[in-house]
Amino acid sequence: MELVFVRHGQPERVIRHDGRPADPPLSDIGRQQAATVASWLEEMGVDALYSSPMRRAMQTADAIAATTGLEATVRDGLSEFDRDSPAYVPMEVLKETDRERWDELVTGSFGDAERTAHFIATVNDAVDQIVAGHRSQRVALACHGGVVNAYLARCLGFDAGTFLKFDVDYTSVTRVFASRHGHRSVLSVNERTHLRGRPDLAIGL
Repeated sequence: MELVFVRHGQPERVIRHDGRPADPPLSDIGRQQAATVASWLEEMGVDALYSSPMRRAMQTADAIAATTGLEATVRDGLSEFDRDSPAYVPMEVLKETDRERWDELVTGSFGDAERTAHFIATVNDAVDQIVAGHRSQRVALACHGGVVNAYLARCLGFDAGTFLKFDVDYTSVTRVFASRHGHRSVLSVNERTHLRGRPDLAIGL
């Protein structure tokens, strides 16, 4: 079967001072990005749709559902590593405003090897369950950059301590052929065909 990982669209910047998770929604540009990738996926054709429970992923999945007629199934294991953080700053903003924190994140360790390993294992367990239920189908997963990298780390044998090897842009598509027997073949990483000719939506690229 074919896994089609779709990173969410651009989110808003959210900082909460009460300790609650930021869990930002999509920005105006993010909603346009989601609509654009949804139209592309409709042309490609997908058989099933899954989503992280986080707002930015669910709103991206909503756009895909609206064009494909599919209903998104939410899987907690597709959540991003920052799900409980009270602050969300888009990576392109963080790179410019807090280079030290950005450098820490791109190492892929989050400063906690046990937490990193748990995150990667959780993502892969969730994806394995999806693979098991969709033989010979094409399945879209609205998720996050960390989730995509966590799965690619397994496919390509990257060290868990520094697994963030790929820049994964907003609403970019990463495709992997996978079987229930454990075979995995990476077809593409960070496809952005749907944004061609749309410099207004190429934010953070």
